[in-house]
Amino acid sequence: MTVSIWQAEDTQPIREVDVLVIGAGLAGCAAAYFAAQAGRSVVITEMRDVALGASSRNAGFMITGPDTYYHRAIELYGHANTRELWALSDKTHKYWREFAKQGDVRLDNCGSMLLAESEEEGKELEAAARALNADGIDVVYHANDPLKRGYFGAVEHPWDAAVQPYELVWTVFKASGAELVNNNEVYKVEQTGAECVTVHTRQFIFQARYVMICTNAYSQFVHPYFVGKVIPTRGQCLVTEPLTENVMPVCGYSDYGYMYYRMTFDNRLLIGGGRKLYKELESTSEDRISDPVQAYLDNYLRTKFPDVTAKVDRRWAGSWASAWMACR
Repeated sequence: MTVSIWQAEDTQPIREVDVLVIGAGLAGCAAAYFAAQAGRSVVITEMRDVALGASSRNAGFMITGPDTYYHRAIELYGHANTRELWALSDKTHKYWREFAKQGDVRLDNCGSMLLAESEEEGKELEAAARALNADGIDVVYHANDPLKRGYFGAVEHPWDAAVQPYELVWTVFKASGAELVNNNEVYKVEQTGAECVTVHTRQFIFQARYVMICTNAYSQFVHPYFVGKVIPTRGQCLVTEPLTENVMPVCGYSDYGYMYYRMTFDNRLLIGGGRKLYKELESTSEDRISDPVQAYLDNYLRTKFPDVTAKVDRRWAGSWASAWMACR
């Protein structure tokens, strides 16, 4: 994420481009696609390769809605804004489904459930379900645990899905028709004219009419403007060896979003999250796993899925970004 003077001495070839997208994850590839649809010529520069950051290190959920319970989102953002956010996420899912069909991307229309880990969270879910239903959104509220694993109720979105995220990003990238310059770290972005942004990278110095920074947790390393505004947050997962039966029929998430779980396409159980008690440790752009969080995930596996005896086959981490808000 840094470039030494030996790797690039500012004598790289200069390339003039119309639109330069920094970052080849889901956001960057989608930005490239829509820019191309608007008639722009697009180049994507990426420090690694397509979808090797958070875009393929997540759990592969396609879940509709804002980042908090619907009724709490109304309190935070206002009713009109919350309805707009919901509609935007619903529209986004329609795009992903279209891309998935084009690229033969694996997608399971299994739906999702937001599950309560406590009676208090169960009351929150009931309030969220009532607010959603009042706005004509037909979620299904379960007063008890539909999975019979010790939860305290659930809100079900039957239309949500699980996707293979790496395949999805590659499909969006190919549909964009953009040129990719990979293995190409950015080390300086500066406005150098009324209609020119100069981007220094290891291989080229780009002079672009427009630049879109789509770098998620790494944004603070691309431009100092994002320091303190885009906060890196590490997410961690584990996955078991293949199971003989499906033990999680939906995309499930609980504990106010701090835990999540699903079956993979080869019938493994994936569990992610666990950073609730380790927020300071997990406020990082590092994509290495940490022992405390992995131990938390191991314990969750034993507690909520005691019937799963398969060994953990793989563990990984990825860094995503949250935005700092001046007022809430």
